[in-house]
Amino acid sequence: MNEWLSRRADALAEAAHVDRKTLELAPREIETLLDLAGLAAHESGTRTNAPLLCYLVGRSQGAGKRLDELAEIVRSTS
Repeated sequence: MNEWLSRRADALAEAAHVDRKTLELAPREIETLLDLAGLAAHESGTRTNAPLLCYLVGRSQGAGKRLDELAEIVRSTS
């Protein structure tokens, strides 16, 4: 993560009382999320769907699904 995003992750971890390590993004995760954001913006024609989709994916991941599984679900949904 870049410095700007890392500082926000630090603040969020502190405010939410979660281990900061749980908010780390691996390069593969970053790539997947950016790909999903691009998919949402281009397929829907509405750029604001990009962060909203990523939020929904994050909420779904919190319920126990892996990011790669969720990404495949999103990609296969027409």
